[in-house]
Amino acid sequence: MPKLKPGTIWPTEEEDREITRQAREDGTLFTDEELAEFKPFEKSDLPESFKQAVRRRGRPRKANPKVSVHIRFSPEVIAYFKATGRGWQTRMDEALKEWIAEHGGGK
Repeated sequence: MPKLKPGTIWPTEEEDREITRQAREDGTLFTDEELAEFKPFEKSDLPESFKQAVRRRGRPRKANPKVSVHIRFSPEVIAYFKATGRGWQTRMDEALKEWIAEHGGGK
């Protein structure tokens, strides 16, 4: 069983019995035979109109995402940019873009 969030409130025995009683009365419980017929859900099972409505989790994908690379810089270059505080890598990227623009990059 997964860990529960702090502050999760469990029903009392009496409340649990009442919840179970109501579930049995309204017919929402499945029989063993019905449960055996269940199959895992696949996105391909969705009608095409619903597939468009399914949203991906996380940030939207950028049209021009940055590329992750491993690169070595001299310690003084890294120290300089880190000393400028949070966002130093973005500022380093901007400085390199400026250098490219000044030196005829993109030809």
